[in-house]
Amino acid sequence: MRSVCSFCEYFVIASGSSLRQTNAIAEGVIEDLQKDRIKSLSEVNQNDDSGWIALDYSSVIAHIFYKPTREFYSLERLWADAKKVRIPRK
Repeated sequence: MRSVCSFCEYFVIASGSSLRQTNAIAEGVIEDLQKDRIKSLSEVNQNDDSGWIALDYSSVIAHIFYKPTREFYSLERLWADAKKVRIPRK
């Protein structure tokens, strides 16, 4: 992202198939990173129903979407000039 913006190095974009799953993904990310004493700069409401949760880790911003919301906002299209880095599934 650094080549197209000045506020972060990476966007991580993920999606869930329901609002409940989207919240669970966000909670999992927060809990896993807190184990390494890494805390998000943004606050997340419990049971967020917006369909878009952004976790700000300064140089990395994680965007966790409910799938229809991800398709609507299409961040991949808006930031198409940024280099894409694919992470293989485990």
